[in-house]
Amino acid sequence: MLDANDLNVFPVDAWIQDGVAWIALNLRPLFLAIKWPVEYVLTLNIFLLQEIPFLAVVAVAVLLAWRLASLGVACFTGVALIAIAALGVWSEAMTTLSLITTAIVICAAIGIPIGIGCARSDRLWGVVRPILDIMQTTPTFVYLVPVVMLFGVGTVPGEVAVVTAAAPPLIRFTNLGIRMVETEMVEAGLAFGATKRQLLWEVQLPLAVPTILGGLNQTVLTAMVMSVVVAMIGAEGLGLVVLQGLGRLDVGRAAVGGIAIVLLAMVLDRITQKMAQPSGPGGRPLFRSLRALVRSGRPIEDKGVARPAVSNPVISSPDQ
Repeated sequence: MLDANDLNVFPVDAWIQDGVAWIALNLRPLFLAIKWPVEYVLTLNIFLLQEIPFLAVVAVAVLLAWRLASLGVACFTGVALIAIAALGVWSEAMTTLSLITTAIVICAAIGIPIGIGCARSDRLWGVVRPILDIMQTTPTFVYLVPVVMLFGVGTVPGEVAVVTAAAPPLIRFTNLGIRMVETEMVEAGLAFGATKRQLLWEVQLPLAVPTILGGLNQTVLTAMVMSVVVAMIGAEGLGLVVLQGLGRLDVGRAAVGGIAIVLLAMVLDRITQKMAQPSGPGGRPLFRSLRALVRSGRPIEDKGVARPAVSNPVISSPDQ
């Protein structure tokens, strides 16, 4: 009877090894170009969070949590950050926070446009979807191998791995949010003469904001998990504290790092969850102001999500 061990084995591992080595050798300028903006933003972020006084960081974080989420989340944010400082890992926590906030900025800059493109083109979605499937089902540790071969070791290559792992949820949710906009709304906008750009900015994106922010929440949590894993390739932060504790069999040190990670993750999760829940017509005041800036550069009225356009009455009153 035919046995599996009798079959010829394809040297896939050698092919992949040779392929990655060829890419690393011949496409080095490309990877240096990718690495430069990541390094610049991350270095700036780390410098700001490390140099700003502790109380100022707490005050700003509490204010942002209050404006973006609620008073309860703001109180929890203040208590959690003071607790992290009391554990003696404030500097490491700020490095991890820098990793995550930088990853969020880069993921938003890359993921939202790709998600919009996927929502507007079934052909592009057919290409991107299997890539996202592979990226989201690949174990996070596997990302470290090509990152080390292509970018080396350290905090910046770790940031590249964090962005690679955290971007897919935002792309999926952006695509889903725009596709879920009711067909009647889109048809009404087209019937009143809206261009594709107006339809996107005035109808589809405002209605898809809660779903996109839900994707941002998933991106934040994925980045949080990955920021710990990348400590294995030399990235600094709370993950390194946990790794040092495990390496020295210092359970207390590892536990301190783990508690700080949980507190930081809960703060970021609560804020982004609240951001994804619109409070009343038009969403939160800050979002209404941001939308107004994007649309016309003028403050928006408090009457609804879709501010009436002069030549597009369907946006303000879709039932008419």
